[in-house]
Amino acid sequence: MRPELDPAIRVALVDDQQLVRAGFAMVISSQPDMEIVLEAGDGAQALRLLGSHPVDVVLMDVRMPTMDGLAATRELTGAANGNEGGGSAGSGSDSADGTPKVIILTTFDLDEYVLHAIKAGASGFLLKDAPPEEMLAAIRTVRRGDAVIAPSSTRRLLDHLSTLLPGEERASPDLLDGLTEREREVLVLMARGRSNTEIANELFVAEATVKTHVGRVLAKLDARDRVQAVVIAYETGLVSPGS
Repeated sequence: MRPELDPAIRVALVDDQQLVRAGFAMVISSQPDMEIVLEAGDGAQALRLLGSHPVDVVLMDVRMPTMDGLAATRELTGAANGNEGGGSAGSGSDSADGTPKVIILTTFDLDEYVLHAIKAGASGFLLKDAPPEEMLAAIRTVRRGDAVIAPSSTRRLLDHLSTLLPGEERASPDLLDGLTEREREVLVLMARGRSNTEIANELFVAEATVKTHVGRVLAKLDARDRVQAVVIAYETGLVSPGS
């Protein structure tokens, strides 16, 4: 019996391929700190089920019939409406705002939809052929409130896709005006995929200090998590592709 203060992470699997869902479900269900609470074959079905199932983390495929993962993520997180009326589908979650965290699943290293899904509210992405331990680590990471940004594949994806953003979608550098020089340094290192420990070592400060800086960066940029902050770093030109 699990301690009351340490509940299992409730996971939803959304993918139109039943064999893919079965494989993920087998790995996730083998973990004592995780449980599958629902499965869906497309975004529309997922949103219906999420309305009545408490979920912490959603593994969301990008390409699905009826409603794709991008549209479903926008609807779930409320990003399409500026968070007005959004997130209600996940009202059973115990996350800070009542909305499950979304990890986008993709078959391709450079899927043009993934950055837009992150902008729509996802907390990161995961390649479908990633090792099981990487998938499990990603679920635990976003459940803690962080984002899946450290793997080199994520950096490669952002480097590539940031060049595809239309000019009108780029953000004004003025967004960064409220950051101190040290906070800018921290944001650059976050965008390079550094963990808090690695940032602390590079800047010769305590990890607790880095956590404070990261928290301030997120607050000042009104970013939900590290991934959103990194996207802003690319959009404002603070970080350039391949830098």
